[in-house]
Amino acid sequence: MAIQDFRPEKKISIFYPPQRVLMGPGPSDTHSRVLSAMARPTLGHLDPVFTDMMEELKSLMRYAFQTANLLTFPVSGPGSVGMEMCFVNMIEPGDKVIVCRNGVFGGRMIENVERHGGVAVVVDDKWGEPVDPQKVEDALKKNPDTKIVAFVHAETSTGVQSDAKTLSELAKRYNCLTIMDTVTSLGGTPIYIDGWGIDAVYSGSQKCLSCPPGLSPVSFSERVVNLVKNRKHKVQSWFMDINLLLGYWGSSRTYHHTAPTNALYGLHEALLMLYEEGLEHSWARHLRNHKALKAGFQTMGIEYVVAEPYRLPQLNAVHVPVGVDEKEVRRRLLADFSLEIGAGLGDFSGKIWRFGLMGNSSRVENVIFCLNALEIVLSDMGMKVERGAAEVAAHQTYAANPMIL
Repeated sequence: MAIQDFRPEKKISIFYPPQRVLMGPGPSDTHSRVLSAMARPTLGHLDPVFTDMMEELKSLMRYAFQTANLLTFPVSGPGSVGMEMCFVNMIEPGDKVIVCRNGVFGGRMIENVERHGGVAVVVDDKWGEPVDPQKVEDALKKNPDTKIVAFVHAETSTGVQSDAKTLSELAKRYNCLTIMDTVTSLGGTPIYIDGWGIDAVYSGSQKCLSCPPGLSPVSFSERVVNLVKNRKHKVQSWFMDINLLLGYWGSSRTYHHTAPTNALYGLHEALLMLYEEGLEHSWARHLRNHKALKAGFQTMGIEYVVAEPYRLPQLNAVHVPVGVDEKEVRRRLLADFSLEIGAGLGDFSGKIWRFGLMGNSSRVENVIFCLNALEIVLSDMGMKVERGAAEVAAHQTYAANPMIL
């Protein structure tokens, strides 16, 4: 065959993505500063100037996680790689792990335990409800040989937040290590890794940090480092072996893999912006916008999935109103307004919408735009709504909850 036989039949030109307003469960809108940072000249991943930036990146991550853990760095891969990194390093064949499942991502933890030869003891809670600490303690009493307790801090599939501090205290009381998923919570709601005594944590770059997908911030306590150094068996994954990565993200800078330098520029910029804003201010901003969005939803009779004390401000899961074609609403929002919102997953498929207010997407103008667009679409589809009421309710909420700078 000739070389020309393999040319694409369709004429391919430069790809220009449309401008969207991303208010789904992730990714969020990437700030122009982050995009600009990623366009800077590429350096070699062992360049001394780049390694200086890596040190700054690690210190910014420690600030975001509120930890002094030396082994705090971004994994080259999405949040799912960060998740697997925790489990593949900490589990050896036969290890018993209590996994808390109250949504899709707790289920993925179970998959990781089983694929790495561990035994998963599953603690189930109803979707939309937080993990029940009493159930966890009951499981710990029944399984005194448990090595790890794993749970999702902010369940992206339902918009619920669990009590990480209490779960960690339980684990320590029974001499267990902890693995915590903070993919949706980092930067958007309070996290205190050292204050809560969490041993292993992973997150993602594309949610409340508003960096493009592809990097997973992780942090490991000294207990985990010692555990991995004294394993009986080799870590099953070469790429995710902490023992090998210590050489690159530690002081020696030995070659491990070609790090995605420009992507790391972007994460550095995103974390710098979080540092400049201040963690507490970021948390308050997410909560303020959540309250305004909720006030607007109430005027349309839209109800939340999660009880108020456990709601994530950055991930608003709501029931689809009776008689409304949820898929058509999402299609029209995207087609007519370039506004992306999320559908339900798993047990909630076709039953809920997920509105993200994450990072750079968590802005006053986005809340107002979203409420107005939703009013128009629902009204056009025959649902009785008072046009303009949602925006008024949101502005009244903003007025009653001013940001204190």
